[in-house]
Amino acid sequence: MAEAHQAVGFRPSLTSDAGEVELSAPMLQEIYLSGLRSWKRHLSRFWNDFLTGVFPASPLSWLFLFSAIQLAWFLQLDPSLGLMEKIKELLPDWGGQHHRLRGVLAAALFASCLWGALIFTLHVALRLLLSYHGWLLQPHGAMSSRTKTWLALVRIFSGRRPMLFSYQRSLPRQPVPSVQDTVRKYLESVRPVLSDEDFDWTAALAREFLRLQASLLQWYLQLKSWWASNYVSDWWEEFVYLRSRNSLMVNSNYYMMAARAGNAVHALLLYRHRLNRQEILPTLLMGMRPLCSAQYEKIFNTTRIPGVHKDHIRHLRDSRHVAVFHRGRFFRLGTHTQSGLLSPRALEQQFQRILDDPSPACPHEEHLAALTAAPRDMWAQVRRSLKTQAQEALEAVEGAAFFVSLDSEPAGLTREDPAASLDAYAHALLAGRGHDRWFDKSFSLIVFSNGKLGLSVEHSWADCPISGHMWEFTLATECFQLGYAADGHCKGHPDLSLPQPQRLHWDLPDKIHLSISLALRGAKTLSGNIDCHVFPFSHFGKSFIKRWHLSSDSFIQMALQLAYFRDRGQFCLTYESTMTRLFLEGRTETVRSCTREACNFVRAMEDKEKTDPQCLALFRLAVDKHQALLKAAMSGQGVDRHLFALYIVSQFLHLQSPFLDQVHSEQWQLATSQIPVQQIHLFDVHSYPDYVSSGGGFGPADDHGYGVSYIFMGDDVITFHISSKKSSTRTDSHRLGQHIEDALLDVAALFQEGQRLKRRGLGEDDSGHSRDSLPCHTRGSRAPTTATNF
Repeated sequence: MAEAHQAVGFRPSLTSDAGEVELSAPMLQEIYLSGLRSWKRHLSRFWNDFLTGVFPASPLSWLFLFSAIQLAWFLQLDPSLGLMEKIKELLPDWGGQHHRLRGVLAAALFASCLWGALIFTLHVALRLLLSYHGWLLQPHGAMSSRTKTWLALVRIFSGRRPMLFSYQRSLPRQPVPSVQDTVRKYLESVRPVLSDEDFDWTAALAREFLRLQASLLQWYLQLKSWWASNYVSDWWEEFVYLRSRNSLMVNSNYYMMAARAGNAVHALLLYRHRLNRQEILPTLLMGMRPLCSAQYEKIFNTTRIPGVHKDHIRHLRDSRHVAVFHRGRFFRLGTHTQSGLLSPRALEQQFQRILDDPSPACPHEEHLAALTAAPRDMWAQVRRSLKTQAQEALEAVEGAAFFVSLDSEPAGLTREDPAASLDAYAHALLAGRGHDRWFDKSFSLIVFSNGKLGLSVEHSWADCPISGHMWEFTLATECFQLGYAADGHCKGHPDLSLPQPQRLHWDLPDKIHLSISLALRGAKTLSGNIDCHVFPFSHFGKSFIKRWHLSSDSFIQMALQLAYFRDRGQFCLTYESTMTRLFLEGRTETVRSCTREACNFVRAMEDKEKTDPQCLALFRLAVDKHQALLKAAMSGQGVDRHLFALYIVSQFLHLQSPFLDQVHSEQWQLATSQIPVQQIHLFDVHSYPDYVSSGGGFGPADDHGYGVSYIFMGDDVITFHISSKKSSTRTDSHRLGQHIEDALLDVAALFQEGQRLKRRGLGEDDSGHSRDSLPCHTRGSRAPTTATNF
């Protein structure tokens, strides 16, 4: 989502004290440290799993094996083939009366060794099985006998009830693609947007890169892939996010929408409780392939701490309070007592106490959080003074489970003006007023005065599907499990014995007052420059697209290409984010959706001489190409993360590569992302459509570009979130929204016309098929407002 902006703006700041003769020493040291960090994470997870009794497997499985061995021994059978007797001989001789004890100890040791060997064998076998990606490359809806056999084996080796992190030790590592293939795919991706002269120049740079530098850089990446958990993810987090010096607001955060408040905090903390106990089921792609769960570890109790040159992520094992902001004041609200988590009614009582608190904000306290929206170097320097003068208050905020902002204004969809209210809702969640969000926290829960709510999520610690999974659970739990009493309050009884929420006091030195004012001015400027537009497209949805045996995501991506061309009169590099969580600690990869096939389709749609069947054939070719790119990216054979890692290695080695410099100077003027619905079983979208999240959005990746996200809400609605900058004369979020609606209807009309012609050829009556009809719309029926070709 917001990663596209960070990916464009990153500039590695690498320093080394080594001389030119030892240029490779820092690179080897970085690879060593990367592997060391990986092993530390593995040991930490091992220890946590051991403490919770899930590593290497459930203790009950060991007890069952030990009992079976004892039973066999009682029946005078020796399943160890003499090994237990040898173990007994090695044990100390405590005398005849302890002979039976030695036998039990020998059986326990043998059972432990056998237990560990069996589990290790299962993990190795499962890792080998999960390295197979042939299922991903098969046509949609088809499954070969080989894939069916593979799926059966995966289910057998996975066990009956896998826990959240059960698959982590069995996930394969992300492969390093062939550098020749990556360069070839890159040149293919930029061909549609470059002139012949520019393409020839880029191709020449690529050939020079392959001849002079590629093999050395690739060798280092291969070395890192053998030693570390993932050859690119830690660098992606560090250089794209943590080393970025830009404001987090708009640039590195995204938002999610919902409809109610009430029990939300309690539901979030219930999710954390289930997360700590690994009771959340691991995510299975297409119901059969487990995805990496590493990113779930940092959802709660996590803060991005600013640094002068580089931020770092601080994660606490536990936190028993949330930080609350209301009318310029900060509070510490305890979420637990000695008996456990506060009930929803008790939490409601505590929030009401904050709302009723009449005390005013202290000077400059109201705008203090604007510092978290300031450039990171500035905030890092100010935070040093703040930590000295107001350490307790700062720790209460940064050490909270998450941040809650109780806004004094209403927000959300209104019947009087649905379009404008949705746009304002999105803007409030993405940027707020610039001083009412603590943007460093992993996520902030924003509750508006009319009970509507949403999330503002910092991007560095995880990607959208992780926070989206938590949000779906929260909404479903808050609505369908916790519920409300007849009087509108949360169910249960208040607890008057609870202490008042603690008001946090900030002793702000005079020297940071100017910094707060400057940060607030910058945040308001950035916030005021964002143009957000949200609209639900209700003419058709996923069910209509699936009826034509097409990928719904590819369908939307091709419509976006058509809409952008009508908006700007040209093609552009398009960033679509997809996940690489098929691999251990995988994060994302870029699908370059503006392909030659997509451009051919768009040109045909704008050519009045092209017939609908011709356009339809080109559309299917474009969809097939997009699907091939998407599957390649998901299986570790994408372009951009490999080129990014090669570029980082070149910077460590102080090797100048004009080709890699050219690659990382590109601008993504169309950044796109689909918001996945991962737990559809939690919602009844037909009976309770208002209880489903409307998705979320992010800021544009380029000053003259668009950010577009979309979510399929049930089978018949697609909600789009569009952002751009008001300062650009080339973009208009509402204009693009109109083009997207027209493009979707135009593409759908192609299929309906093709179906009509097919029925006419078969001599069927069209009148009996009105259920598939859309609003009267023919290709190009609405005159496009095409901008000047820049």
